[in-house]
Amino acid sequence: MQQTTPARRALGATGLTVSRLGLGLAALGRPGYINLGHATDLQGDYAPAAMEARAHRVLDAAWAAGMRYFDAARSYGRAEAFLGSWLAARGIAPAEAVVGSKWGYRYTADWQVDAPAHEIKEHSAAMLERQWGESRALLGAHLDLYQIHSATFESRVLENAAVLDGLWALKRTGIRIGLSVSGTRQPQILAAARALRRDGQPLFDCAQLTWNPLETSVEEAAAAAAATGMGIIVKEALANGRLTGRNTDPAFAVQRAVLETQARRLGVPMETLVLAAALERPWADVVLSGVADVAQLDANLAALDVRLDAEARAALANLTEPPEDYWQRRAALTWN
Repeated sequence: MQQTTPARRALGATGLTVSRLGLGLAALGRPGYINLGHATDLQGDYAPAAMEARAHRVLDAAWAAGMRYFDAARSYGRAEAFLGSWLAARGIAPAEAVVGSKWGYRYTADWQVDAPAHEIKEHSAAMLERQWGESRALLGAHLDLYQIHSATFESRVLENAAVLDGLWALKRTGIRIGLSVSGTRQPQILAAARALRRDGQPLFDCAQLTWNPLETSVEEAAAAAAATGMGIIVKEALANGRLTGRNTDPAFAVQRAVLETQARRLGVPMETLVLAAALERPWADVVLSGVADVAQLDANLAALDVRLDAEARAALANLTEPPEDYWQRRAALTWN
């Protein structure tokens, strides 16, 4: 199948233009991640130089295919450093790409796969100030969007006046401000973020959320946010590998059969089918591809050429899990 260069689209009312598919660096910046088969992808070569070279190869392929949105985080190991070194080495000007990163988690695995804790959450004003300085040092003028990493009601970050004031100060310098949401209360967190104002203006420009055929609970809230001008970024469209051929869990056999049947009927790999469903969301400005190698990237890019029909849409709609079940299964995924 001939690949289509990702079409461009406005990221809500941010003034930024993004490719419909973007590259997330969660699986490229550190030895351990929760994607199924991540260890196989890295082939045991965890040397920082080797991982940086791998990240650069994937970034090169993404750039050549027309991807222009790149997403990292302070807790993604050396993802920001790898992205920053690639931007510098390729001579890519800030205006040529849109770069987002996230703050609120510290990477604590010390480059180990079997670490007792891979990241620790802290949504404090001190953490924002410190991590903003670190992100800016690595990404420089390329950094367009800075997001709270996994905002939750439990962390009370949306009630923290010092944090909100810090984000507003950054926004006044021209940085777009966003948040990522996770868990069973994605819709409620997104609604709370939309309501926040500073000087009569919305504080948040963008939201990054989980949507895939298994977890669709945020759809209505996402559409409402997009209607007000928020940019919407879809993460975990493949459910950390649960919606690919790597998921051999017997408990998933029925859902896998449905996916295989529709993918075979349309003549595409399973993951291509699933990403095409995410790209069909009218409120989704950019869908992240979280690959660890170029072959996976090619399969993801093929989704741009897939048009689902009524049968495929109906089949995928029947895969939805209760949010509580989905997030419980996600929490049980092992770092590898």
